[in-house]
Amino acid sequence: MTDTVETSLPSQDDVEEAMRDVVDPELGINVVDLGLVYGLAIDDDAAVKIDMTLTSPACPLTDVIEDQTRNVLVTSGLCTDMEINWVWIPAWGPDKITDDGREQLRALGFTV
Repeated sequence: MTDTVETSLPSQDDVEEAMRDVVDPELGINVVDLGLVYGLAIDDDAAVKIDMTLTSPACPLTDVIEDQTRNVLVTSGLCTDMEINWVWIPAWGPDKITDDGREQLRALGFTV
């Protein structure tokens, strides 16, 4: 008889909640509520692939967002690895911001 150790995979909700700690450096709002996360896929090894966009294709802060994402997902132990697939279609727009994100932006003085 062989003992097997089962490791639990993070759920989509776990990953999404952790991603709320990744903050867009320009706007100061998390990437989930800004609507920048288009999709998440978790494989059997607990590695996550994220389809994500930015508010502008010319944004120079991809490295900052990748570092924050690695910290909240991999360094924290939630996932074994992560990869961001930067996508530009569909283009990001204010319609993608969640109600919570809109409330946060209004609190910062933005009109949304």
